[in-house]
Amino acid sequence: MLTITENAVQHLQSLLAEQAGATGKGLRIYVEAGGCAGMQYGMTIDHRKEGDTAIERDGVSVLIDEFSAKYLGGATIDYADDLAGAGFRIQNPNAARSCGCGTSFETETQGAHQHTH
Repeated sequence: MLTITENAVQHLQSLLAEQAGATGKGLRIYVEAGGCAGMQYGMTIDHRKEGDTAIERDGVSVLIDEFSAKYLGGATIDYADDLAGAGFRIQNPNAARSCGCGTSFETETQGAHQHTH
């Protein structure tokens, strides 16, 4: 369903190790309406909830709720620290078009008429 790169795993391991009370938590990635292209990604450190899909790798978890899973199938989660900034990056094959901000996207079924950027 979702691929997590080695860079993302290593950064998530460090992030969780630095946070007090992070035992049993993972990186929650979610999709919600909004952003300049109609849909946007969000991320937070959270506990697993009923209905979540958990992708486990090397002792860390990425959590995805049922709604978001529809938009994230086949996506890759990476971590980069470059000129564009540091952070987790989502490469999503379901995004027909992404906005330059890197957190907003549009699917084929949304249609271009919804874009207000």
